[in-house]
Amino acid sequence: MALGGERIGARAEKMNGVSGSVSVDRGRRSTRPARRADLSVRAEWERLSAEIQACRKCPLGDFRTQAVVYRGGLAPRVLFVGEAPGAEEDRLGLPFVGRSGRILDSGIASLGLSPKSFGVLNVLKCRPPGNRFDVRAARTCRPYLDRQLELLRPEVIVTLGARALCAVDPSAPPVLRAAGRPLRDGIPRLFPLVHPAAALRSRRLAKRWEHDLAALGRWLKKRSA
Repeated sequence: MALGGERIGARAEKMNGVSGSVSVDRGRRSTRPARRADLSVRAEWERLSAEIQACRKCPLGDFRTQAVVYRGGLAPRVLFVGEAPGAEEDRLGLPFVGRSGRILDSGIASLGLSPKSFGVLNVLKCRPPGNRFDVRAARTCRPYLDRQLELLRPEVIVTLGARALCAVDPSAPPVLRAAGRPLRDGIPRLFPLVHPAAALRSRRLAKRWEHDLAALGRWLKKRSA
């Protein structure tokens, strides 16, 4: 099925999570012109999404309900990269739709990003048993992540948690030292954050999440000026 223009079919929305459902404060939304994906990118994204959905290259494929590919616009300015799907993500087929997803969505809304200007995905495309990150599965999923990044071409990658940061930049400092500031030059820029689930575990990490998210907001606003 083609994803022509602004019209996206119901099947593609379910498979790809295109056009995220985050509620955004319109008063704070960025005035930056929206980026657009051309038809060839959309067609290739359809093929890649179908390939991920059908993947059985590692044991995680035998335990999942469905693969979790993506949600958001196909030409995002900011791409949020998490670690792995959880129970709600496995059930619904979309990344970050559980408790930590609600925290992330609230943070995205505070940044003033329009629904098509951001995207959300995970390093792992299937839920690991016990929600334990599977390093071997991550190696199997890596080509999918690389192809997603190549097609989406974000200006900024925001990693969520230590595993996501290591996957995107293995040479990065530990996440608690790296979070809250931009790393490396060039495009895409990298801005690590702690995982939003950390905000559920302790007041200290909740404050760290809020502090670093505010720093991200100031940095994005400065880049848009």
